[in-house]
Amino acid sequence: MSGKRRNVLHAKIDTVVTARFLIAAAHKSSGKTVISTGLAAAFVAAGQKLQTFKKGPDYIDPMWLASASARPCYNLDFNTMDADELLALFADRSADADLAMIEANKGLFDGVDLDGSDSNAAMAKLIGAPVILVIDTNGMTRGIAPLLQGYQAFDPAVNIAGVILNKVGGARHESKLRAAVAAYCDIPVIGAVWRNRALEIGERHLGLTTPAETGELAGTIAEIGRIIGGSVDLSALAAIADTAEKMAKPMRLQTPTSPADLRIGIARDTAFGFYYPDDLDAFAKAGARLIPIDTLSDAVLPGLDGLFIGGGFPETQMPALAANVSLRTNIRQAIENGLPTYAECGGLMYLCERMIWNGDRREMVGVIPGDAVMCAKPQGRGYARFTNSPAHPWATPGKSVKAHEFHYARLENLKPGLAFGRAIERGAGIDGHYDAIVIHNLVAGFCHLRSTRDNPWVKNFVDFVRSKKA
Repeated sequence: MSGKRRNVLHAKIDTVVTARFLIAAAHKSSGKTVISTGLAAAFVAAGQKLQTFKKGPDYIDPMWLASASARPCYNLDFNTMDADELLALFADRSADADLAMIEANKGLFDGVDLDGSDSNAAMAKLIGAPVILVIDTNGMTRGIAPLLQGYQAFDPAVNIAGVILNKVGGARHESKLRAAVAAYCDIPVIGAVWRNRALEIGERHLGLTTPAETGELAGTIAEIGRIIGGSVDLSALAAIADTAEKMAKPMRLQTPTSPADLRIGIARDTAFGFYYPDDLDAFAKAGARLIPIDTLSDAVLPGLDGLFIGGGFPETQMPALAANVSLRTNIRQAIENGLPTYAECGGLMYLCERMIWNGDRREMVGVIPGDAVMCAKPQGRGYARFTNSPAHPWATPGKSVKAHEFHYARLENLKPGLAFGRAIERGAGIDGHYDAIVIHNLVAGFCHLRSTRDNPWVKNFVDFVRSKKA
């Protein structure tokens, strides 16, 4: 590896230079996240300061990338961000890094829109990033050549600059793959990763397991980094990253930070951990200090002005959540006494009367009069859109908002006559028509929000908390 790479925000010219690359694949479950995690760990071990990004709405993959890079991983999402905002976030968060890596979601050309305007390829073109294709080579030899040729021909404006062969069966398999690529393609193979049990991160109903659940996190990531770093030519990859186009320098994202006059609790433990780093940054800018709450071990809430319970895997922690009767009782009383509270997905489930999974029924907080029931298939998945209703206490009535949802739970036995803060236009929400139950000063729904220019939900929520404190 060479020494520190240039990464300059020019003061006199209106461009920004950041060495960068985008990791993509032909389809999902090709091993992108394991490869990306290993690359992040390998670059960091080599003394590089790497900034990671994840394309689209995702919580789990960014956890792995953040753990490997020792820096927060930020999401770049066409659904909730316009191009200028997306570029501004990228430039701002990578300003002090030696290089930046963006991990795609699904395949290179996949997206919701048929024209590809929200695809990973569109992201690569927008950011001017060369693409590294991770190819799952299981059961493939010469057939890799027409696959690569097709990807190059489909959109010549996408710079496919290198290939990493993944899940390779051994030396003989690798030699055949390399020979086919060399004979028929003009894309360099910069790495070949053989099948290895040490690279198998467990999967479950919502995707990969989270880093916190893996055990021996530092050792696991270090081993992944060692294997990937020894299988990929990091110098060649860094050289490709250095060929990235200059970008027009967007306006920086920083806004004045308000004095921290509020204390807002945030559930952060093995049950709850689905939070966007830039959303958390927005709390500080709005004048709120986030106070971590461990729903598994804390006996009572500390002194708070508001509470935020995000998504996660509360169903996997049902016994421990139920056993913490003291905190559940305290949270219910606090909400019933008017504590401004916002809950998403797993947080919504936790605030119900019971949680039910595989025949196991456990008592939860009990503010929401109904049961959260885990199902075998997704009950809501993908991009969502809704209109805020007048019942929502801190959102603009009538405003259409883009969000996302991914939940295997549904609510049953809900008490009739509940107020809802959102009318669903796309997606499932709570009942296919509505989302965001409003009780006291609580808003709890299945949709996940992203704090953006168009939907500054963090500021709106903090302003509401401040109004109730006054």
